Amino acid sequence: MIREWKPTEKPDGIEMRERLKKIKEKWIQLQLRMKEAGLPVVVLVEGWGAGGKGSVIGSLIQEIDPRFFKVVSMSGPTEEERRRPFLYRYFVQIPEAGKFVFFDSGWADEVTKARARKELSDKKYQDRLESICRFERQLQDDGYLVLKFFFQIFQKEQKKRLEELAKDKATAWRVSEHDKWQNKHYDKCLEVFADYLEATDRPGLTWNIVDAKEKKWAFLQVMEVLCSRLEEALFSNKPVAAQQPARFPMLETPALSQVSLRKYLGEDDYREELDQLQEKLRTLHYKLYREKIPVIIVYEGWDASGKGGNIKRLAGALDPRGYEVHPIAAPEPGEKARHFLWRFWKRIPKTGHISIFDRSWYGRVMVERIEGLCSENDWKRAYHEINEFEAELKKWGAVIIKFWVQIDKDTQLARFEERQRTPEKCWKITEEDWRNREKWDLYEEAVNEMLQKTSTETAPWHILESVDKRYARIKALRIVTETLQKVLEKTD
Repeated sequence: MIREWKPTEKPDGIEMRERLKKIKEKWIQLQLRMKEAGLPVVVLVEGWGAGGKGSVIGSLIQEIDPRFFKVVSMSGPTEEERRRPFLYRYFVQIPEAGKFVFFDSGWADEVTKARARKELSDKKYQDRLESICRFERQLQDDGYLVLKFFFQIFQKEQKKRLEELAKDKATAWRVSEHDKWQNKHYDKCLEVFADYLEATDRPGLTWNIVDAKEKKWAFLQVMEVLCSRLEEALFSNKPVAAQQPARFPMLETPALSQVSLRKYLGEDDYREELDQLQEKLRTLHYKLYREKIPVIIVYEGWDASGKGGNIKRLAGALDPRGYEVHPIAAPEPGEKARHFLWRFWKRIPKTGHISIFDRSWYGRVMVERIEGLCSENDWKRAYHEINEFEAELKKWGAVIIKFWVQIDKDTQLARFEERQRTPEKCWKITEEDWRNREKWDLYEEAVNEMLQKTSTETAPWHILESVDKRYARIKALRIVTETLQKVLEKTD
């Protein structure tokens, strides 16, 4: 791609002015259509240091209503960001429907810079490429328009620009040590860029090479591609060729109807084992923090199944400075207007910390599916996206533990009625709970499919038989402590 690239002929002054005037008029019209259609647009601007990326972005945004865009200038990750997954700082920046986000350098810059300086092993580099391709594909599948530009200049031109910037005190700060290193090792960096561009050039996610030798010409090239792709996205019925998601090794899980709920634990045994397991978990938590291992614990289950009490006994053993419980309700407007995983990426713990989800991303394939809050295509696609999400977290180093808290219909009814009779518990029961109960069979079908399609070797499901809440609490604590113990043994 970039190895064989040759600059296209730049138009003369008259043609340049005419094309710029025409494309600016179209740009204004298309951004209004984009807003009306609720089309989210991600523009990734990458390229050589001193390639003029910031100047062109500045010219682009002069023509956009400031309420509808955001420019994100990504430097190297901070220490805080290094304690999160690689994609975290990019995923949390994606726009909501009808808005732009311009990345002034992004995930491509971070990876190629590290690759050029030999800070990434071959395996780590390939892992990053796979993560990036999945990330971009997920955005595309969710209706995002993802545009990728690479600003190309030759070594002599780059050196000239860097020297001019360095001479002026007002601009010298813009010349980084990496820019100078990059120019000195231009051929080496060119090979890294070429390899990256080829590896991440996919249908609908192609790279656009911009001849960046002259600012107005670079601006015109970007504008014409932007407008062409916006027109295509807004007015064409031709779907983008779908990429086949990766398949994951699955574990067999029983249907809910096959789960025996005749599990019981006496009060004395419960108290004794609870104290022992909580003490063990407390010790393990300190070790997790020292080893900087992140943990993600997911609770899903029927209304009134005992999730809250189960979480309470688990959290009671943890240092409050090192964990957070995330109660997940219906998405807020800003969350609904983005990819459904966005609000969960924002809640991923940093290394050494624990995040406990009281309901989670699995709402997409349960309540959103049953209540018609997303399209059939959305929830069917979500199984793959969830498996990819969890695999990404696992690859980062996270321990993922998922619980389905199971009760029968009669137990749920008894607990609902008890909540209504008990003043301090009546807030827990709502009309929505009763409505959901009427759809028990639909939910059971959805849960069975969820367990079958997302119980992977990476992140298996554990079913907690919770007719006897004490039994379920102890089982959860056993699973958590045993899992963490095995992980920590590998670090010794």
